Amino acid sequence: MKYIIEIATSDFSTTASAVEGGANRIELCGNLAEGGTTPSYGTIRQCREAFSVLLYPIIRPRGGDFLYSAEEFDIMLQDVKICKALGCDGVVIGMLAADGSIAAEQCKKLVDAAYPMGVTFHRAFDRCRDPFEAVEQIIAIGCERILTSGQRPAAPDGIDLITQLNQTADNRIIIMPGSGVRAENIKMLAAKTGCTEFHSSLRGKLASAMEYIHPGFAGSSESYMNNWINPEDVKMLRQALQQG
Repeated sequence: MKYIIEIATSDFSTTASAVEGGANRIELCGNLAEGGTTPSYGTIRQCREAFSVLLYPIIRPRGGDFLYSAEEFDIMLQDVKICKALGCDGVVIGMLAADGSIAAEQCKKLVDAAYPMGVTFHRAFDRCRDPFEAVEQIIAIGCERILTSGQRPAAPDGIDLITQLNQTADNRIIIMPGSGVRAENIKMLAAKTGCTEFHSSLRGKLASAMEYIHPGFAGSSESYMNNWINPEDVKMLRQALQQG
């Protein structure tokens, strides 16, 4: 069985670590603490030039909900075009209407603008009103996969719905479990759901290399801790999948 490991990264250094650990694909984000927002032009360009791994920046102009204004949609459209110009392999999108349905018309415009890049529909899906209706809409829009935790905070909690979604998808679209995916549960998730692509952020923190620590901020993790991914954790995801 060929499994795909996607890692959500938050900057250049965490992307480098994920690539070192053997990630097949990168969801490149800014502000992962807010669920991920569109990374800067410079970050996307630097990662594209440095790494040959599949690179999918998230297209999300802010944190919060997935109901976007006309102006925010225009920002997303421009960011999709920038990613295409920079040679990215795909983008990650997701928009909802106020009634909880998929904002299909707008999402279709983003997919069309992205072509020939691939498009993943992100966990806005987990906030939609009817996941089975949404699957059909997202297939019709032209996305290649859906990232989902089964409409629960973490994929292990939503495993029953993920399994049903994968059966419903029937190879028409990839269902990719994400959120709370770790080495200790990824094999179970694969066995139960039948999914072959998995998403994890493996978020950690690393102490700053700053020699001078200002006493007024000595206890501030924001000031003296940086985002970090241990490459060994990425390797362990694949090793766990291949056991047995």
